[in-house]
Amino acid sequence: MFIVSAKEMYEIDRYTMHEIGLKSVLMENAGRAVSEKLRTHITHQDEVVVLSGGGHNGGDGFVVARTLHNLAYHVTVLQVVPDEKLVDETRQQKTLLQKCGGKITTVDLASNSQCLSSASVIVDAITGLGIKGHLRSPMTDIVYEVNQSEAFVCAIDMPSGLPADEGMDDFTAVNADMTVMIGAIKESACVQETAPFYGAWELVHIGHPTQAFAPIKSRVVFDDADFKRTMPELKRHAHKGDHGRGLLIGGSDFMPGAVVLAGKAALKTGAGLLTVASTNQVIRQVANHCAEAMYIELPEQHGQIMPNNHLAMERFDAVAIGVGLGRQKEAGTFVASIVRTAECPLIIDADGIFHLSTCLKEVKERSYPTIITPHPGEMSRLLDIDTKTLLKKPFYYSRKLAEMYDMYVILKGKSTIITMPSGEQAVDVTGNPGLAKGGSGDVLTGIILAMVIQDQSVFQALCNACFLHGRSADLQVQQSHTVYDLMATDVINGIPMVYRTLCLS
Repeated sequence: MFIVSAKEMYEIDRYTMHEIGLKSVLMENAGRAVSEKLRTHITHQDEVVVLSGGGHNGGDGFVVARTLHNLAYHVTVLQVVPDEKLVDETRQQKTLLQKCGGKITTVDLASNSQCLSSASVIVDAITGLGIKGHLRSPMTDIVYEVNQSEAFVCAIDMPSGLPADEGMDDFTAVNADMTVMIGAIKESACVQETAPFYGAWELVHIGHPTQAFAPIKSRVVFDDADFKRTMPELKRHAHKGDHGRGLLIGGSDFMPGAVVLAGKAALKTGAGLLTVASTNQVIRQVANHCAEAMYIELPEQHGQIMPNNHLAMERFDAVAIGVGLGRQKEAGTFVASIVRTAECPLIIDADGIFHLSTCLKEVKERSYPTIITPHPGEMSRLLDIDTKTLLKKPFYYSRKLAEMYDMYVILKGKSTIITMPSGEQAVDVTGNPGLAKGGSGDVLTGIILAMVIQDQSVFQALCNACFLHGRSADLQVQQSHTVYDLMATDVINGIPMVYRTLCLS
């Protein structure tokens, strides 16, 4: 599933309509596809009001109205612009609805509230992708009425008034319960500031040819089908060395749980051999939970790890450092030494990211992949910007950081953005509010370590890791937990169900 900007979507539509010649087909396909999705949410007792504008989004609305009208639903179109503002294709769709006996009312603000107040379902087909700048009156008045209504609101392609691109936070937009996106996922659906306006969204394909997507930036949403297709298949006669050797460095006497969670997650994900490097006290606690792991005792002072310049890392396929490490100066020195000496993929999380700003130059000079997993606060600190600025343009800043220091960046959030050093990006949209608890990030680090040491590219490993983490949380909530009681250990315990559901089906 491609993620596109407004400009890219316009070009995709232009190519399909004018180069391929599917101009009249797209609108019909879009309206029918939206109708099919909408029918699962409405009944024949509902009063459906379709708000149609003058552009192609409004034409999609007329097709939805005709389709539902012909299926005996109660549908009224509220046309929010005069006839002279209808584009040709939308005017044609209005004529078809009229010939079928459909009901159409041109907007009159005096009767507008009454029309919407009787609706149990509102279909937003006012502007969609066609918005340029801010909505003006009377559109803003109509949007206000929609948002005040208790009706179920379904937006076509995207909520009217909402920017398709990241970077805007000053707008008036429909707050939809559901959005049926057409052709590709709009960038703002993956941005924290704008994603809530979409409600629950689904993507429908209406006939855009594959070659229409070729020129766009490489950004995709990673889904179930991608996970099933890309997860490495284990060889029948494999041995433990074939499934990778991982080293997990972290923990302190005051934060032993972080390493326990990361270690258990790595083993449950499928790491062939896992070694935990930590203090003596942490190792004892990890051993009680991870009998399958091996251990390296590190020098310590007052329960905190001290730098170790003699840590042998050449026998490992990947190293993860940072979980529970602490923020003392000595920990920062240790992180910097690992960055310089690890001759394998290096995953840096949690307190490791806190210390990273002092050794970013060394990160860029590394000959092996470096992976960081910041939350927005950690990433804004690395970029020396405020978190609000970052969250307005997460795609842009993720790409900037990855390209600047030649590293892989996983910006954690409801829509987790995974970025390659080359700028290629993927988004994981799995997961639920139950993950917003301490320990969830430690579990993700363990999963990433296990995935990176498997037989797949680093980028593919990161996509699979983020997906596995979020999908496990989703399945746990669906089957036996709630978002309130879900804990990081539950996410680890849910990993087998993801494998059984998607890899063995």
